[in-house]
Amino acid sequence: MTDAPNLPANFHAQYVQANGVSLYVRTGGQGPAVVLLHGYGETGDMWTPMAADLMGDHFVIVPDLRGLGLSSKPLGGFDKKTQAGDLADILAALGIGQIDLVAHDIGNMVAFQFAAQHPERVRRLVLIDAPVPGVGPWDEILKNPLLWHFRFGGPDMERLVAGRERIYLDRFWNEFSADPAKFDEASRTHYAQLYALPGAMHSGFAQFSAFDQDAADNRAWLATGTRLAMPVLAVGGEKSFGTTMATVMRAAATDVREGVIPGSGHWIMEENPQATIALVRDFLAGNEAV
Repeated sequence: MTDAPNLPANFHAQYVQANGVSLYVRTGGQGPAVVLLHGYGETGDMWTPMAADLMGDHFVIVPDLRGLGLSSKPLGGFDKKTQAGDLADILAALGIGQIDLVAHDIGNMVAFQFAAQHPERVRRLVLIDAPVPGVGPWDEILKNPLLWHFRFGGPDMERLVAGRERIYLDRFWNEFSADPAKFDEASRTHYAQLYALPGAMHSGFAQFSAFDQDAADNRAWLATGTRLAMPVLAVGGEKSFGTTMATVMRAAATDVREGVIPGSGHWIMEENPQATIALVRDFLAGNEAV
């Protein structure tokens, strides 16, 4: 039986009061700062293999997004512009200036807004296997029937999944995997328990219901003619977004490298962590062959 994901024991856990919420943040290692942002269906725990690797020569910062994991569950503020403010306050509390920023899924959307608002603070940006609202082929991506959950939410839907969080989440872990067995039972149990916490499913639905506002915010930024200038690595799972990630980011950034995780669907850290870590580590090290 595989153990549930858990960051290395020598990571320090704390609650940071940020932007009106209490955010669960773990830090470990020494060296240049790198922030790892998780997505939906998981928490900061998803980064366990990468955090363990990077802490050897980085100061690794792993927050749980507002409303998810062990962070507090506010009623609002789930637009990604606000959540970029959450990250800014976390970094202020930790006394951190410039960072490398690595994100997956919903984390991509928060990371994009942070990079847009604070470009001087992001040395290198990695976005993994999820689109960014309003950027590139967003409207076409929305037509994919697998993404029906983008419009699923509200009080009736919350009542439908109450006490059935595992059933709802299994759908994502199964359908978005190249091989569902790679998302093991211990991890499923672990995340289902965290998403069953009071307010967690409401928060998860709210992350998606904010997409229209996120798209408007991102399009307003794009309309100024500004583009991200820092190096960007756009990574997709071979059986998921693949090279579409680079197509998305070339609409918003001037220096985009593309990467594909072989044999993987959406859940890159469960399905092929070694290839993901190698790709990210090479990019952060400035390997121009990426």
